[in-house]
Amino acid sequence: MSNTSTEQANRFISLKDIKKSSFIALWFMFLTFPIMVIKVNTVNNTVEWRWANMIIIGVASFILSHVWRLFMNRRDGKLSDEQKGGQTVEKLTLRQKLDQKPVVAKSLSYAVLVLAIIFPLISGMYQTSIMITALLYVVLALGLNIMIGLSGLLVLGYIVFYGVGAYTYALLNLHFGVNFWVALPIGGIFAMIIGILIAIPVLRLQGDYLAIVTLAFGEIFRIVLENWNDLSFGPSGIANIPRPTIFGLDLNVSQATNLTYFIVLAFVLVTIFVIKRLEDSRIGRSLVAMREDEIASEAMGIDMGKTKLVAFALSTFWAGVAGVIFAGKTTFINPSSFTMWESILVLCMVVLGGMGSIPGAIVGALIITLLPEYLRAFSEYRMVIFGVVLVLVMVFKPDGMIPSIRQKYEFKKKPESNMKEAE
Repeated sequence: MSNTSTEQANRFISLKDIKKSSFIALWFMFLTFPIMVIKVNTVNNTVEWRWANMIIIGVASFILSHVWRLFMNRRDGKLSDEQKGGQTVEKLTLRQKLDQKPVVAKSLSYAVLVLAIIFPLISGMYQTSIMITALLYVVLALGLNIMIGLSGLLVLGYIVFYGVGAYTYALLNLHFGVNFWVALPIGGIFAMIIGILIAIPVLRLQGDYLAIVTLAFGEIFRIVLENWNDLSFGPSGIANIPRPTIFGLDLNVSQATNLTYFIVLAFVLVTIFVIKRLEDSRIGRSLVAMREDEIASEAMGIDMGKTKLVAFALSTFWAGVAGVIFAGKTTFINPSSFTMWESILVLCMVVLGGMGSIPGAIVGALIITLLPEYLRAFSEYRMVIFGVVLVLVMVFKPDGMIPSIRQKYEFKKKPESNMKEAE
């Protein structure tokens, strides 16, 4: 047996690890004792002692703790394993491998697009409705990715602009009879205006201070909606919001759901295209420079105030349009749809997928939206499984599932033959 194999075997059966796992198992048994062992029957006034549950908790905690420590040791040992002869061997990510094979990447993209187009035709209305919700969160994650991923602005009240778009459509339709297609750009513009108004007083804030202020604006928005009955109808919300239609046709629920799906899908594609162009533009490079170092960027002539306003405006516009589509999909909105938890959920999507990465934001949004939904078969444990998956990804993929690739500019030296010919 080689030295490496021996070290791995010793690491796996280390007495120190066994002691730590045993201590953790005993600790979990102590913490869960009142819940998992004691059961009070209030009808017969008796106490039932379920000692089998205690054994299961102890064994499971011991095994999971040992497996967790094994994976952590393997992760920590990767750096030394990859360093050979003083040189670090750089391992390519899946995205980098696909970038090196553009034909394969394009084929996969076209396959995913075709599958997305035919999805309503091969699935039921319920599955299509779930996918609409997932795609709406994709748009929100892509929009927030402009602020957090590209600009480095930590915003925790992003759901405010989603709610502005939804209430814009609902109120315009209720009071003025404005249809979905007219309200679609108006909702985005209103959300953009609110975003700029919020950004103006917080231009000099960054990091945790910016997060706290935007979180406060989010709570202010929710409280105003709950108490301003003349405007938002309070907790009762606004019902009977018309679904999207096309050419004035009367559509049933199934047809309207399919139409909404294709609208959201088209909007996702437009969002991806615009953000991709933004990344390669002068504004996008200014946003990335601001994320890396504000002082250095300002010294190079980048106007920080203007750049932050642009980031807020571009990001909030997509949230406003998504809010209009959300109101048309659900036909009912109230303040409980725009809580702080929704903002945190969208933030988790961006961080989980990979900040600054378009594919990462998409994958993160789909996982966080669809995973709890399709784990309903494990109704009692689905949120526990969901939480465990998030923890595992953050521990072993701290940069996200599909991290962004930093652009590099290389200057290649001319061959000596060309230099001699030039002389």
